[in-house]
Amino acid sequence: MEQSKHRNWAPYLMVLPAFTVMLLVVVLPILNTVLQSFRTADGAFTLSNYQYFFTSREAFESLIFTLVEAVLTMVLAIAFSFLLALYLRFSKSRISRIIGRLYLLPRFIPGIVAVYAVMNIIKDAGFLNRFFLLFGIEYHPGLLYDMKGIVLCNLWFNIPFSAMLLSAALSSVNDSYIESAKDAGSSWLQILKSIIWPLVYKDVIVAATFILMGQIGAFTIPYLTGPNNPKMLGILLYQQVNVYLDYQRAAALSVLMFLICLGGAAVYIKSNMKEDIWEKGK
Repeated sequence: MEQSKHRNWAPYLMVLPAFTVMLLVVVLPILNTVLQSFRTADGAFTLSNYQYFFTSREAFESLIFTLVEAVLTMVLAIAFSFLLALYLRFSKSRISRIIGRLYLLPRFIPGIVAVYAVMNIIKDAGFLNRFFLLFGIEYHPGLLYDMKGIVLCNLWFNIPFSAMLLSAALSSVNDSYIESAKDAGSSWLQILKSIIWPLVYKDVIVAATFILMGQIGAFTIPYLTGPNNPKMLGILLYQQVNVYLDYQRAAALSVLMFLICLGGAAVYIKSNMKEDIWEKGK
């Protein structure tokens, strides 16, 4: 009897340290942030912290700016990385093997170093400008301190990351499926739609979710390459804490950013639920 009770309690005792750390580091700070977002500096209940981000022109424009940038970066990164993953998976050329060894290199370069490297190329007096000057052409890209610069720098980091995930997913596509479809007269578009996509779409959603969440809270790239106004929400949150010392409003913005990311996660969870229902035949 005592041994049975010990076995019943043993799993809970083993997970207790990890659960305690998660409670102290994750759950309690989230609850404290949510409660703080509904309070004034004097501790009174208020909704004004949330109303500010929808009634203030600067804050609302920053919210829309962040959503547009995040969705645009996500779509472009997924599109380019999916094409790259397809090429690496089904091409047997020497070039594809070389690219397959090199495309992950941007992931190993420190973020701020990579951003400065890209800035030195695309800024108005950067490499592109000096290169065209050799041919007598005055070329100013106009890519920095705008959404275009933020998107371009983010693609540098996100394309290799999502291509890695999608390449792993495409490795599960058996060559015999493709060869059988070709023998049946299917085009590459039909193969992509009917065979490849159903096997990898979940991984596409995973990659898109990670990219979206990373863009909502991005700070370094928008801080160095973005405009002064409107600004990304990460910069706005930094200003609320360090410039205006408005911790309650910063808490409200943190909750809003969390809810936006939660929307992306809900899409992923819903896709998994659909697959579970299909597998159970319900």
